[in-house]
Amino acid sequence: MTTSLRIVYAGTPEFAVPALAALHASSHHVAVVYTQPDRPAGRGRVLTASAVKSYALHHGIPVEQPLNFRDPQTVEHLKSYAADVMVVAAYGLILPQSVLNVPRFACLNIHGSLLPRWRGAAPIQRAILAGDAQTGITIMRMEAGLDTGPMLAMRGVTIDARDTASTVHDRLAALGAELLLDVLNDLPAALNRAQVQPAEGVTYAGKLSKEEALLDWSLSATQLDRQVRAFNPWPIAETRLHGAQLRVWQANALQIEHHATPGTVLTSNAAGIQVACGSGVLNLTQVQQAGRKQQAATDFIKSHSLVGVQLGALESKVTT
Repeated sequence: MTTSLRIVYAGTPEFAVPALAALHASSHHVAVVYTQPDRPAGRGRVLTASAVKSYALHHGIPVEQPLNFRDPQTVEHLKSYAADVMVVAAYGLILPQSVLNVPRFACLNIHGSLLPRWRGAAPIQRAILAGDAQTGITIMRMEAGLDTGPMLAMRGVTIDARDTASTVHDRLAALGAELLLDVLNDLPAALNRAQVQPAEGVTYAGKLSKEEALLDWSLSATQLDRQVRAFNPWPIAETRLHGAQLRVWQANALQIEHHATPGTVLTSNAAGIQVACGSGVLNLTQVQQAGRKQQAATDFIKSHSLVGVQLGALESKVTT
């Protein structure tokens, strides 16, 4: 059993913070944190530190923020930290083989899916969009391919019917921290037990785009419900109301038959705003107009007459 390892930690968003915190509190030593350069954020486009950098600075951990690892001097500087292991969690930079060769034991990745399903940038959201009943965490030894390395440990979680990307994200971030320590505390034996990923069942989780957020009312209510949940908290599913943006933060699918044009608001009441879909009805329960705060649909309908309105269209009323 490993007693203490010298760690280089590479991560950027909130997903990577629980594992860093677990390492910092453990017997292992985090020598340095690598994270992406500060980015403009908010309406003022102010340069903002990543969540991982904020944690590291608060706890006195050195921080490095290279643009990439193309410069041999950047790789040499990484070597100076004499890492036993490099741990990577949603870092956001591609690591060349020259970096993967640096640690004494290995570069390990905390990946938010049960590999080989959902390799790539957005595994949590893609799992929800696809209607997967389960996802999880895989601790993988990194190699040059995209999430193709051998697996050291894996643990699954159920995706509940009302889970959003946010709720699954938080569960997986905590699980990743726990599973990482299990692996590190049993190194190098865990490396010797690593299993090659199966060739069957490979899928890719492409990066999300804002263009995917627009709801297509010709789809089923079940598909649109998944879209709303998968895109919460970003980019947030949306439609058009009188030609203006209307974001949908929360909704649920109702298996109700109808003969209305998809996108037509059938009813609006204390339960929400019921919208006709290609099949079934999507009940909107939390919405947001552009430039305003999100609000319960029951509050929104107090100032909006919606029955008969067709969402997603420029017309204000369905023509008969």
